[in-house]
Amino acid sequence: MLTLRGVDVEPPPIGLQLEFQTLFTPEALQFLHDLCSTFQPEVDRILKLRVLKKVQLDLTGELPDFRADTAHIRNNPTWRVSPVPQRLRCRHVDIGDLAPCDTQCLIQGLRSKAQGLQVDFDDGNCPTYHNQIKGIYNVYQAVHNLFHDAPPISQAPVLMLRPRAWNMVEHNMMVNGRQVPGPLFDFGLLMFHNAKLLLENQSGPFFYLSKVESHLEAKLWNQIFLWTEGKLGLPVGSVKATVLIECVLASFEMEEILYELREHSAGLNCGIWDYSASFVNKLGHRAEFLLPDRSKYVNMEKRFLRSYMDLLVQTCHRRGALATGGMAALLLPGDRQSDLYKTVVTTVTRLKLLEIQAGVDGFMVYDLDLIEPMQNLFRAYSQGENQLQQLRDDITVTPEDLLTMPAGGVTLYGLRYNIAVGVLFINAWLSGRGHFFYKGQVEDSATAEISRSQVWQWIRHQVKLEDDGRSVTRWLVRSLTQGLMVDLRAASCQTQRDEERLTTAMSIFLEVVQKSDFPEFLTTYLYLDHTFLSSQSTHEPSRSLIWICSSERSLRICRLSLSHFRAFL
Repeated sequence: MLTLRGVDVEPPPIGLQLEFQTLFTPEALQFLHDLCSTFQPEVDRILKLRVLKKVQLDLTGELPDFRADTAHIRNNPTWRVSPVPQRLRCRHVDIGDLAPCDTQCLIQGLRSKAQGLQVDFDDGNCPTYHNQIKGIYNVYQAVHNLFHDAPPISQAPVLMLRPRAWNMVEHNMMVNGRQVPGPLFDFGLLMFHNAKLLLENQSGPFFYLSKVESHLEAKLWNQIFLWTEGKLGLPVGSVKATVLIECVLASFEMEEILYELREHSAGLNCGIWDYSASFVNKLGHRAEFLLPDRSKYVNMEKRFLRSYMDLLVQTCHRRGALATGGMAALLLPGDRQSDLYKTVVTTVTRLKLLEIQAGVDGFMVYDLDLIEPMQNLFRAYSQGENQLQQLRDDITVTPEDLLTMPAGGVTLYGLRYNIAVGVLFINAWLSGRGHFFYKGQVEDSATAEISRSQVWQWIRHQVKLEDDGRSVTRWLVRSLTQGLMVDLRAASCQTQRDEERLTTAMSIFLEVVQKSDFPEFLTTYLYLDHTFLSSQSTHEPSRSLIWICSSERSLRICRLSLSHFRAFL
């Protein structure tokens, strides 16, 4: 362990000595120490306020609403966010879910014709120590033009850096005896090593902020930006950030979030699955917030999601900020002449045209082959580099609009699909991957969240299947999960180690969806409460096993055979 001025850092993973030495210089460690020491108390406070808000909703039975104490911000028509830099004004199509530790995918993204790259340390990434160091170092290489087969940073698609959200910590670094917040670890290293060069090349530093739940959290980020700009000698407003509105509570504070970040705002982003899952997280124990089968009844045309997107566009454009939509997760088949290829293009076009017509200024795709057709779609149905002129004064969004669940039930197909996505995501996570491919599209923690959330909620409310009237019970979910394992093994297992890992993933999934209390974030649950740490400690397997067997879940986990642990070592 490397110790310097109150900072304890684990040694580098095998094979990453150069990357470690480049990133963890004495100056960088001092910067991280100062950053974390300054803001750890406020991070603790906002996490406690999240808990308090949930308790208040549960105890009072109240519904989310627009805040009375911040009405003056919403009612003041004069304020605007600072204008975004030139390179952010036209971002019709970004590449999303790009795990930065995947060097070849990052280089392909840099060479693409996309306007931006969502360099994702959050949803599309599994935050092993190896992945974080490799990913941050890859960004360093891109910014410093060290990739010989990629364009210079001033000519490449602009990097939109997405650090982890506040629910994540970094196990491998401690400051003043505490594990540091994951987002401060990511943000601090990215800024320290890249900010000045990005600014000199008019290419950043630009960020996505995940899972912000209130304007107070936006205020904290703004304070972090101001402190960092001062510490690194950057002009105020150099950092620009797009906030992902992924929580139903945040949808009632969009204007306040923009206001708090007005010097540093690049706009807001709307997406479907994390946002939908937040209803289960915050309100899912209430029968009136039962979310029907997402495979059949949940899409951006439904009232609660369409209202959320309309309000986001209206709010952003009213304040001079950019509004971006979600990601097209579908993958194009290789045969461009096939009927399936045409169907995928038609489906993506219809969904993204809906967003363009709502007034969004851009959205994301995963498949690089979708970049050009989606850019053409933007050019055909919008004018100029963005749609800021669409003020959407034609709409008025009420709390009822935002909180009305779509009608519909649950199908056997939808239940099985959610189970498969949940199990396969946990399996990917335990393999060190933050996303995977299933049934023609990319799946990540966002789709895993909605999948496990729906299964938990359907069990909780004992909903009946449309197919045959059976109730969704723990027994039924266990039976379906075990039945699916045959197909999942055939599709994803090549070795005994793969089978053992998948079996463990199934056990963890069943534990999560059968819990009495809803685990707030699946990734936090996996990151803190299970075998994640042992999957990183390949240099000390015995210590990893001891850690697992001394955890809170020792009785359950230690009943697993030693062969299960070999899947993670």
